[in-house]
Amino acid sequence: MTAIFKKIIFIILRLEAALVLRRHRPLIIGITGSVGKTSTKETIGTLLAQFYSVRKSPKSYNNEIGVPLTVLDLPNAWHSTSGWLANIFMGAVRIISRAPYPEILVLEMGVDRPGDISALLSWIKPDIAVVMPIGSVPVHVEYFSGPDDIAREKGKLVASVPPAGHVVLNSDDERVYNMRKLSEAAVITYGTGKNAVVRGFGYHLLLRSGIPYGFSFKLEYDWKTMPIKVEGFIGTHNMTALLAAASVGIVRGLNLIEIAEGLSHVKSPPGRLNVIEGKKKTLLIDDSYNASPLATRAAIEVLASVPAKRKITALGDMLELGKYTVEEHKKLGTYAAEIADVVIAVGMRAKFMESSNAKYFKWFSNSDEAARFLADFIEEGDVILIKGSQGVRMEKIVHALMASPEQAENLLVRQEKYWKKF
Repeated sequence: MTAIFKKIIFIILRLEAALVLRRHRPLIIGITGSVGKTSTKETIGTLLAQFYSVRKSPKSYNNEIGVPLTVLDLPNAWHSTSGWLANIFMGAVRIISRAPYPEILVLEMGVDRPGDISALLSWIKPDIAVVMPIGSVPVHVEYFSGPDDIAREKGKLVASVPPAGHVVLNSDDERVYNMRKLSEAAVITYGTGKNAVVRGFGYHLLLRSGIPYGFSFKLEYDWKTMPIKVEGFIGTHNMTALLAAASVGIVRGLNLIEIAEGLSHVKSPPGRLNVIEGKKKTLLIDDSYNASPLATRAAIEVLASVPAKRKITALGDMLELGKYTVEEHKKLGTYAAEIADVVIAVGMRAKFMESSNAKYFKWFSNSDEAARFLADFIEEGDVILIKGSQGVRMEKIVHALMASPEQAENLLVRQEKYWKKF
């Protein structure tokens, strides 16, 4: 498709989506931040679906085309001209259709460049805004002057919520916590520190025969405490996603028992700290969806908590960090070497992860090379953390190492035909 044709398509779909919203007026929950947007979207959607009819953004549909597709319940046609024309036709059908529309839309709203949130807010009016942590060096910072500039862009979502709405803010991230000053709506905070109205504490890794299968923690709100338990994924920043979802549940009037039951159904999306059985009786921690300094450090902290014969990190480039690229890769290389027995680096930027304190360090230019090496290198009892930015395609390493590769389509990210071409 030409750039002009693509732009026209996007404008038409955005108009159709705006008309659908005007007609059906669902409650809209907008989610932004730099870490955990997709996990939080899935968690909120799963919780509220126990009580309402809900539609949430599929996968990571969080930009100028993904959000309209979510509103219209249409697929991504990728490079198919006929597919996009069919989408336009079906979008028109959605405007006049008498079919029931969801009561609640849970929309992930991403920021790649300045003005992205403003563009979405030009036609979307969220009733509830949820902001996840941003961190000191957020992903996509390359296109901004710095993290404060990103925070200002994401803060526009908070400022857009009407006085009758609600704002849900992470209180552990100072930039996010300060966004409470931008809103005339009711604000509820979540996190692990003293400023959290909805607080999580007591994170505990759940083990079965020495193998992690989930985690538990205590949720505290209004002087009441409720145990929360989830299976299939791990990590304290996944606890953060659960706390954000619990906060949304609270503003929607759910009690803690209902919230605990709803959260027990949550399954993490592929590539977000999922635990997968590996070849040679190894364990894979698949966090291959994307990477930022904050998220990568959190993933390494997860590896530190897991018992293993050898701990291996396979870390790919962290993209779009601009002037912070070299420094942040060096920092994470040093930290990974403190935790892992083996540090595998993938990509040109990941070269900077080499550290003098590494017990064993090996660099590869791409994920295919790293996958071939690791397939021979791993041994029984190893735990391997795989993480990197989307462009490095670290899921290829997971695919090469998983004990049941026939399950890749269900368990891994980027398994569509479009991605298989690259």
